[in-house]
Amino acid sequence: MDPQTGAIAAKDFERALKELEQGNVLAALACLENALSIWDDPRWYSRLGFCVAKERGLVTQALQLCRTAVEHEPENPVHYLYLGKVHLITGNTVEALQVFRQGMAQGRDPEIERLLEEIGTRRAPVLPFFARESWVNKYLGILLGRLGLR
Repeated sequence: MDPQTGAIAAKDFERALKELEQGNVLAALACLENALSIWDDPRWYSRLGFCVAKERGLVTQALQLCRTAVEHEPENPVHYLYLGKVHLITGNTVEALQVFRQGMAQGRDPEIERLLEEIGTRRAPVLPFFARESWVNKYLGILLGRLGLR
């Protein structure tokens, strides 16, 4: 690949990052697809995976793209951020939290910190000797919560 082609791909990738920062996922998707058609860089896959999941609903493909990016560059917390966001799109909050924590172990990322704070953590079960999912813990937790005791 010649340097001029690589520069065009890098410019499209930078434009995609700006679009993602502004919340314009569709424009970011177009820029990423264009950049990756010019230069196939696995470090860009996590962002593409998020865009594909958000705009097209192709969650399986998105998860595969994000996991490929994590395998290629496991020390980059940004890949964990977008993998976690894909899990949030699917409604799998538990898996998203696990991925976000793995990303924080790789390095501090303000966006991951914000998402972890936003999601929050669950309180311990009211009766720890029963399973969290038991009807006793569930309804006792609801009751105590409504009474303002929890």
